[in-house]
Amino acid sequence: MERVEIIPESNPSPNDTDPIRKAITAGFFYNCARLQKSSESYTTIKCEQTVHIHPSSSLHKENPKYAVYYELMLTSREFIRQVVEIDDKWLLEVALHYYKKNKIEDAKRKMPKTIKTK
Repeated sequence: MERVEIIPESNPSPNDTDPIRKAITAGFFYNCARLQKSSESYTTIKCEQTVHIHPSSSLHKENPKYAVYYELMLTSREFIRQVVEIDDKWLLEVALHYYKKNKIEDAKRKMPKTIKTK
């Protein structure tokens, strides 16, 4: 850690997972999806591909508005696996070079007001 001048420190608030989720977002920002208006599927932000959270995921019924995923799996439908809920503002913080600000903000306006849970 000395080579890159990073001082390792523990999380002062163990229940706050935001720093960990933000770090995952920084590493996997290109694998990001947002909830569609129907609240049943997601659209990858950059390629606009329709995907679904895999049924084995703990977030399958939660329907987070934005998610970062590790794996895209094709069966009868395209599923995303190893999913983490993120805040859309983080995308602009960690990957402004990849995402356009107006595209993220336009997506906010198209979000469902209430999320249906099954």
